[in-house]
Amino acid sequence: MDKGENTPHTGESADDSGIAGDQSETDDTDDADETDADETDADLDDPASSDSSPPSDRSTSQTGSAQSGPADSGLDSGSESDSLTDVSADIDDVSTDVDDVSTNIDVGSGGRDRSSTDVDFDGVVLDDDDENQGLFDDLLSGEPIFENKEVLRPSYTPHELPHRNDQINRMATILVSALRGETPSNILIYGKTGTGKTASAKFVSQELESTSQKYDVPCEVEYINCEVTDTQYRVLAQLANTFIEKNQTVIADRLDRCRQLRSDAVDDPSALADTEFATLDDLDARIDELETDAEEMEEVPMTGWPTDRVYSTFFEAVDYHERVVVIMLDEIDKLVEKSGDDTLYNLSRMNSELDRSRISIMGISNDLKFTDFLDPRVKSSLGEEEIVFPPYDANQLRDILQHRADISFKQDALTDDVIPLCAAFAAQEHGDARRALDLLRTAGELAERSQAEIVAEKHVRQAQDKIELDRVVEVVRTLPTQSKIVLFAVILLEKNGVHNINTGEVFNIYKRLCEEIDADVLTQRRVTDLISELDMLGIVNAVVVSKGRYGRTKEMGLSVPVEETEAVLLSDSRLGDIENAQPFVQARFDN
Repeated sequence: MDKGENTPHTGESADDSGIAGDQSETDDTDDADETDADETDADLDDPASSDSSPPSDRSTSQTGSAQSGPADSGLDSGSESDSLTDVSADIDDVSTDVDDVSTNIDVGSGGRDRSSTDVDFDGVVLDDDDENQGLFDDLLSGEPIFENKEVLRPSYTPHELPHRNDQINRMATILVSALRGETPSNILIYGKTGTGKTASAKFVSQELESTSQKYDVPCEVEYINCEVTDTQYRVLAQLANTFIEKNQTVIADRLDRCRQLRSDAVDDPSALADTEFATLDDLDARIDELETDAEEMEEVPMTGWPTDRVYSTFFEAVDYHERVVVIMLDEIDKLVEKSGDDTLYNLSRMNSELDRSRISIMGISNDLKFTDFLDPRVKSSLGEEEIVFPPYDANQLRDILQHRADISFKQDALTDDVIPLCAAFAAQEHGDARRALDLLRTAGELAERSQAEIVAEKHVRQAQDKIELDRVVEVVRTLPTQSKIVLFAVILLEKNGVHNINTGEVFNIYKRLCEEIDADVLTQRRVTDLISELDMLGIVNAVVVSKGRYGRTKEMGLSVPVEETEAVLLSDSRLGDIENAQPFVQARFDN
């Protein structure tokens, strides 16, 4: 490129300067750059003409000189050549500066001139960054309290379970026969929620599987949550598909080894000497058999097949090769409640029909009496061994929480009274370790959200209130429609200043609410029963009061927050415009 070719000057057209449109005019605010450019013009032109020629002539002269190139400039001496080189370099610098200005003008919105020296581009960028702070930037700015929060969740299986050694050892002594290739006795595990039943059973199962791999014994444990998989079809289908998938892996491995053996035997027939195959034909027959087995392994759909076909598919899949299988049915009472004891009957009777495999059942239940509803034959075969998990006391809960807290929280993240307080709250409610863990985790989350450096007693108390409110919301949300209407009647009476509400007042408002939303009206006796159910759930506090010769009645008041409970009720679309019934309540008390 010729030196000075792209240098803009005063009076040049847009085509000559390379600056688009009306932005080609000299920037009046850039006095320093304009002065440098004029001085460069004076140095480049003839000294005599620079004194006498008008600015326009000087500009034209310099443009022509620039276009003619160094060979036509008439400057032959070495000193003049060096001077021209320096001037040309200066011109290139000015050209670069102006190009930068041109670029800024083109990119700027609305043609705004951003080349002014009083514009701080670094400041603008920083301001934009400040304004574009993300939603989570502030939340991420604080130091985290947790090291590993998952340790505090019920799904986590710890490497050590404090105060459950007796139950774990008993399970191990029952299941050890599986490692000898024998059929273990069926086990039923009882205990209230949060007493470590599932965690202990999973811990023993993991130890059983790892030991079986160590001694190369085919032993497997399959876990099913019957609260989710709650019908015979779903249980059998899930088990069948699990074993079909495992069988396909086994078949693929055997095919690879057979095909490799065949390849070796083609080159060296002695490769078959120490195998079960006498000839290549025997090996080919085995390969064809495995390929046929792989094709026939059809997965069970989650619906659509007859139950007996699902059962036979599961039977064939589990008996494909030798193994001992422990089927762990968590919340087994939910399965019996939903679909009867047919599943347990079929599973408990399978061992008499299996050729290669053996099956053992481990049932886990919160209900100690669910076996009362089982067929006597199922009960006798299923309940061979029973293990009861008692509730934890406060000291045991403290040990459990301390064990988990050492892993889940950063060092010195808890004050000394946090764990004892969580243990005390949970011990008040049947020794539920799951509740204690939820309380500790929620306290940590509340402290982290408030950007506190440590978890303190106030965070535990806030967590207790939050969990209690969440429990109330869930209970109210799942109430039947008629119970919700009765509860809303109690809320309307309390909001209108009525205390010691009696059954008759609730029933009168209840009838008006049913008329408002076109719902069936129950009898007063049935409404009294619904009030008793609400009392049992802890939503209202009802007591029987004697009125002397006028008989007895129930007086009640709400045991839950009014606003939150009302919001949950009104979120139910089935209640329609029940909120509009409030004027009837007001009119009743005005009269």
